[in-house]
Amino acid sequence: MALRRPSSMQATIALHHHNHSLVTLLDPDKALTQVFLTETSGIPQPQHGAYSPRMSGPPVPPSGLQHFGAGAPQGYAFQYSNCTGRRKALLIGINYFGQRGQLRGCINDVRNMTAYLAEHFGYRREDMVILTDDQQNPMSQPTKQNILRAMHWLVKDARPNDALFFHYSGHGGQTKDLDGDEADGYDEVIYPVDFRQTGHITDDEMHRIMVRPLQAGVRLTAIFDSCHSGTALDLPYIYSTQGILKEPNLAKEAGQGLLGVISSYSQGDLGGVASNIMSFFKKATSGEDAYARTLATKTSPADVVMLSGSKDDQTSADATIASQATGAMSWAFMTALKKNPQQSYVQLLNSIRDELATKYTQKPQLSCSHPLSTYHRIQAPSA
Repeated sequence: MALRRPSSMQATIALHHHNHSLVTLLDPDKALTQVFLTETSGIPQPQHGAYSPRMSGPPVPPSGLQHFGAGAPQGYAFQYSNCTGRRKALLIGINYFGQRGQLRGCINDVRNMTAYLAEHFGYRREDMVILTDDQQNPMSQPTKQNILRAMHWLVKDARPNDALFFHYSGHGGQTKDLDGDEADGYDEVIYPVDFRQTGHITDDEMHRIMVRPLQAGVRLTAIFDSCHSGTALDLPYIYSTQGILKEPNLAKEAGQGLLGVISSYSQGDLGGVASNIMSFFKKATSGEDAYARTLATKTSPADVVMLSGSKDDQTSADATIASQATGAMSWAFMTALKKNPQQSYVQLLNSIRDELATKYTQKPQLSCSHPLSTYHRIQAPSA
């Protein structure tokens, strides 16, 4: 089983924190179900209990402009898409043939996803751009230039109720954040086939190209099957498996920071105690500032939802399932939807994690450009 990050990279595990109760801080799983920042306290949380599994599918989200709540730009609103308009898809699969860190399943992921979108969601082949590194046409190679050009194509002339789909399967990683919008201090990146010559593509670039231009009522569903992809589109609203808004990884950072304090104290290292406490609060403040900045600058009036294969500090698996090389996330996404096509995004997140739980440690993530309704579901299959 290979990992979907370039082999020359070392995993960057960034810790996060927040000033919460000691019990919560030392139990990150519990903390993930809580809202951490006061900036988000006014954001409406999803409503639970009204949806019954006996229904044919989750209720349709409300129509018209919806308000963000506290933390977002004042007067800003968003609109859900009913996905009755044009459908366009961009699918990128990179095996990195002949390079160190070569993968085996990414092109298969794109082939499988292409067929799935056509069969179950009404996407036409002429409305898809497919970039894979097994193609002879230079314009179909997943180079940095071609990927950026295709991203612009995907969102060009998008109108309310259009349904756009983005799928990336390949290497992912992290690099030092330069604009202060990342709570962990690192931008997430993807690696084109020619990244050694042209460099990577950052989450800031992908957000600027694929999210910022979209108007209210346009749906973009993005699937990232790569390492360190948790916030690969820089969407500010991140949800737990309970459908509760969270700020990613702050509890984990807090737990690690306090463990450092406790360890220094137990060893009689009072200097270490002071240092850990100073670092703890300094990072907490910078993490809150980064999240507030993201909330204020990365919200969108459009309907953007992303499912990623792992947390920002995790790797994603290049696996073999049913004798076929595939990405674990791509496989789990399609498998979960085949079992139950009428799922909300929160239900789908849980289904994907269930598919992966027995063999993989990666934890897929759900993020959104706006507060997410519990009922918000994957694009309804065409009639």
